[in-house]
Amino acid sequence: MKHLLTYTCFLIGIVLMFAFTTKNKMAEDLLFYASFDNGTSADVAVGDKEMYTADLRRNIENAKPGLLNPDVEIAKGKGLSGNALDFKKKSRMVTFFKAHENMGYSKENWNGSVSFWLQLNPEKDLEPGYCDPIQITDVNYDDAALWVDFTKSNPRNFRLGVLGDLEVWNPDKLGPDENQDYLKRLVTVQQPPFKRGEWTHIVINFSGLNTEKGISELFINGKSMGTSPTIKDPFTWEEERANIMLGLNYIGLLDELAVFNRPLTSKEIELVFDTKDGLKSILN
Repeated sequence: MKHLLTYTCFLIGIVLMFAFTTKNKMAEDLLFYASFDNGTSADVAVGDKEMYTADLRRNIENAKPGLLNPDVEIAKGKGLSGNALDFKKKSRMVTFFKAHENMGYSKENWNGSVSFWLQLNPEKDLEPGYCDPIQITDVNYDDAALWVDFTKSNPRNFRLGVLGDLEVWNPDKLGPDENQDYLKRLVTVQQPPFKRGEWTHIVINFSGLNTEKGISELFINGKSMGTSPTIKDPFTWEEERANIMLGLNYIGLLDELAVFNRPLTSKEIELVFDTKDGLKSILN
């Protein structure tokens, strides 16, 4: 009995040590974190912490600091734990954080991970048309961009796109409905598990961008939904123009946005998903 107790204590110690090491590593590799519990500014940021609003996408360079869209608000007590961003209706205004330094962009071998939570019923809540809960680029969705979207009509598919320079992968600039190669570059999830009243965890892992071995992977609720084909195209940014745009045509809640400077491991993703009170409990 004494030996069994000693062995049990040893195993518990190993598990606790592993969890502590994992949390420390995640905290060290965190670039950006917005819990929305203390307002619109990010809790952690290597670059600019402020949220910005532009009246139109084409006027994004004239954006002003703060949450200025009347159709988006901080929803107190409606977050995973604490507050969340609530996109109440489809809007032409753009809410975003600046990507400069916050995404860890590199012209050589860029790696990272983006983690966040969504809550909505896509079929009932979204208006017709494509919807990007998050889109990260310096130009457009099809030109050196990372994003997830809901397709434009019911039943809605959920997709991950990590696309390199438009002039390389789509030199004829064909639209998404004309380009047969476009859909092959995406990770597509049919019948994704989004529901009102339930939070869904999303992770975008990417590695090797701006090499010949780029790859991206989509996780939903701790499980891999698939990987992209190899991304060989260059991924060129004017980084100071790049933005982390939130809620493009989106209607629903968004919370716990985080960016890491490397892909998260499957164990780390499971840890984040299983920690229902948010990343702050892991990072602290």
